[in-house]
Amino acid sequence: MSKGVIYMLLATLIFAVMNVFIKFLPNIPAIEIILFRSIVSFLMSGITLKIKRIPLLGTNRKILFFRGLSGAIALMMFFTTLQEIPLASAVTLMFLSPIFTAILGIWIVKEKVNKLQWLFFAVSFAGIVMIKGFDTRISTLMAILGVGAAFFSGVAYNMIRKLKTSEHPLVIIFYFPLVTLPIVGIYSAFNWVMPQGEEWFYLIAVGVLTQFAQYFMTKSYQSEELAKVANINFIGIIYALGFGYVFFNESFNLQTYLGMTAVMIGVVLNVAFKNKKKNETVSN
Repeated sequence: MSKGVIYMLLATLIFAVMNVFIKFLPNIPAIEIILFRSIVSFLMSGITLKIKRIPLLGTNRKILFFRGLSGAIALMMFFTTLQEIPLASAVTLMFLSPIFTAILGIWIVKEKVNKLQWLFFAVSFAGIVMIKGFDTRISTLMAILGVGAAFFSGVAYNMIRKLKTSEHPLVIIFYFPLVTLPIVGIYSAFNWVMPQGEEWFYLIAVGVLTQFAQYFMTKSYQSEELAKVANINFIGIIYALGFGYVFFNESFNLQTYLGMTAVMIGVVLNVAFKNKKKNETVSN
């Protein structure tokens, strides 16, 4: 396995644990959780950059800003779905992000998408329709938020790809809390819910885990082609199904499982196709 693949495998596992901790915070508003996450990330990234004597604001500030903004929007949508619908369903909706990453990459980073890949994308989107249609716990609003989170994640990942040679990974990560804190800070000031007991631990843990996951994810996207490493996220569905069953007693009907399977099949076929094309190009 390449370094990019290993980085993404680590990021996926850490994100899965983080998602469980968010589900343990049903009484804390999603935006307040993001506030704590952003404060931890801001401090960890800023201090590390200062120690390494790396300029905090980087060089390509416009793209860095859009990476931070799109990531903030995606996270607000995703954290809301995590709290409101079953864990595996929220993760599956977010699982569309590799597809949006590849599609948006056509225009943003000029990476081509083969005609056959569009069929794979259609299979995954059909799976999302099945999940929404057969799971009454998922409202139309939550489905829209879930797909929206995936879309804006795709934008953020493309911004990372554009910054692959110009910025240090920690600078890219630093821009997320830099952009996010003013947004979530103002909202939380007027809608504050005081954490109690172990909620403090989960809030801080979410911030720390996310920092490590973001670092490995950023390194992965800077090391490999988007469509290759983005699709490794499919492992997250397996984690979500297992964690959801063990910690939250979540289960699904057969149709919903089939929908999740369709999403995974579409994404896995896409990454397999991309790897095959890449190998053919190298051999020629």
